[in-house]
Amino acid sequence: MIFMDVIGSWLSIWPKAKNANRRSGKFARCWLFGIVLCLATFLNLDSAKSLPHYKPNHYKQHIFISLNYNWEQTYCLIDLYHHESRFDPEARNGSHYGIPQGRSKYLATVNGIKQIEWGKRYIGARYGWVDKDAGIPNACKAYDHWLKKGWH
Repeated sequence: MIFMDVIGSWLSIWPKAKNANRRSGKFARCWLFGIVLCLATFLNLDSAKSLPHYKPNHYKQHIFISLNYNWEQTYCLIDLYHHESRFDPEARNGSHYGIPQGRSKYLATVNGIKQIEWGKRYIGARYGWVDKDAGIPNACKAYDHWLKKGWH
């Protein structure tokens, strides 16, 4: 009973019409809250762009874990992606997109984690693998190339 009195007094902070029934006012506010909640849920599910925008440290942690805790390759890949895009998944430089700055239009449509995975496969295919079974590309070789040529 005390709980209902507290809730009732809390809900009474919203203005209501003078002649409105107290229960119908609470009922209307509940419906309004439910409608807003449903709209917010449905509007966020329609595209991959609505996925959360992670901070650069989240991407760095993902790189470290996905490279099987290999410090050397992690540092090289982080430095490379920092210079390429500052870990901005929406970065664009001419026809190059995303964190790895690849020429694939696919990178413009996916989130940062998928962009990093795409970039790892690209580096592995172009510069070789440190451990192909574990999915660790030779990021240091790609970074050395970037330091010499300005692209990878």
